[in-house]
Amino acid sequence: MVDRVAGDGEPALRVWRPHRQVAFGRRDRRSEGYDRAHEVAQANGYAVLERAVGGRAVAYTGSTVAFALAEPTDGRGGIDDRYDRVSELVQGALAAVGVDASEGEPPGSFCPGSHSLQADGKLVGLAQRVRQDVAVTAAIVVVSDRDAVAAVLGPVYEALGVPFDPESVGSVARAGGDPGAVVDALADALTGSRTTQVEGVD
Repeated sequence: MVDRVAGDGEPALRVWRPHRQVAFGRRDRRSEGYDRAHEVAQANGYAVLERAVGGRAVAYTGSTVAFALAEPTDGRGGIDDRYDRVSELVQGALAAVGVDASEGEPPGSFCPGSHSLQADGKLVGLAQRVRQDVAVTAAIVVVSDRDAVAAVLGPVYEALGVPFDPESVGSVARAGGDPGAVVDALADALTGSRTTQVEGVD
């Protein structure tokens, strides 16, 4: 998808539900407890992946939603503007399914960072990867599986030696929204009136 965007200059979007997995970040891999965290994730029935973007570990249960928005760029500029714009669009998508989300996250959140959305707990974490010609803004959206996410990340973060509060995990369902409408709402919000190729929406 990224190579195609680089070639034709048209944005592209993928929205999907990743299979059951724990995705570790670069900082996790440098941790003394990484091997133990890896074992814990697998013992709980999760595949283990290592991702190139984002910070600490995130968990996908099979119903958790992810998206990746690839857009042409002419360098590394505009990172903050992209974060602000995509965050606003995701807030609009959540509002469309009945969730009033705000920027920020509670203490002890998974994958702590400054680009998160919360509503009765953290339910969205955003990350970016920028190369010379394409910027990819990606996110995890916890839809209805907060208990499962909290249950696996608790021992994973303990092994990594990173503070984590299971109660900090939110979800669309916990915030009173419609979990079944999330994928379509994200696709609608992130494409808008632009000519954006959409693939892998499920």
